[in-house]
Amino acid sequence: MQEMRLAKAIAKSGLASRREAETWIRAGRVHVDNVVQEDVATLVDPNQNQIRVDGKMIPRPPPLVYYAFYKPKGCITSRNDPQGRKSVFDVVGELGTRVEAVGRLDFDTEGLLLLTNDGDLAHQLTHPRSEVPKRYLAKVWRVPTEATLERIRAGVFLPDGKTAPALIRVTEATDSGNGWIEITVTEGRNRLVRRIFEAMNHPVSKLRRESFATISLRGLERKQVRPLTKEEIKRLKEIAAGRKPSNTSKFKYKKGFARPKPKKRRMGMKKKG
Repeated sequence: MQEMRLAKAIAKSGLASRREAETWIRAGRVHVDNVVQEDVATLVDPNQNQIRVDGKMIPRPPPLVYYAFYKPKGCITSRNDPQGRKSVFDVVGELGTRVEAVGRLDFDTEGLLLLTNDGDLAHQLTHPRSEVPKRYLAKVWRVPTEATLERIRAGVFLPDGKTAPALIRVTEATDSGNGWIEITVTEGRNRLVRRIFEAMNHPVSKLRRESFATISLRGLERKQVRPLTKEEIKRLKEIAAGRKPSNTSKFKYKKGFARPKPKKRRMGMKKKG
């Protein structure tokens, strides 16, 4: 038996996300063995139960796929937006099967976004207890002092609670006195990096995610997507299972920060400013 929640079974078929599937269930659109099921907690076995949405049998689950995508600015990570803004899925195009984003990047942030139809892995990687490292490059107003960096390393008090300790360093000062900062956080709170710097009076003007859970943006240009390698997928699953990134197979994680130094050309700007 492979019992799972009804919404999860529908999501695994590739028809919808779990949240969308739950909406369908509550709306009475889902039948299990010819009986309407409106309880999202209903347990089913896709190999034993007949599951229909709007009268049609759900398809068999597609093969699991994993992609790295360079999200550009100016798009959201969800599929539907009341404001009518473009979604990353409009940019990615057809990948052969429905995928969802692992975590999120806000509208004005660019950088690495993982895409997959492996809902279990995505859930594990984004659960707060996983403490997955996410490394960013930010351009901020004025170069922070060492005292400010130490405060961020120790944790900053925000309206929704104190932040977890972060890794942070200044990578460059611009001719006008602004700074390029590399910061690694392990939380998934909304707009966390921007809010940390705002709380320190160093607002962010540009922000890019360089890596997520040992997967790097390196080699990708804006809007490009590539399949993850078998080794990368293995590392993600090890991290999801609770292994520290520094202990994953064949991955050399330098203390503090990964290398090499990020290239500024990806941000589409000059050093001055």
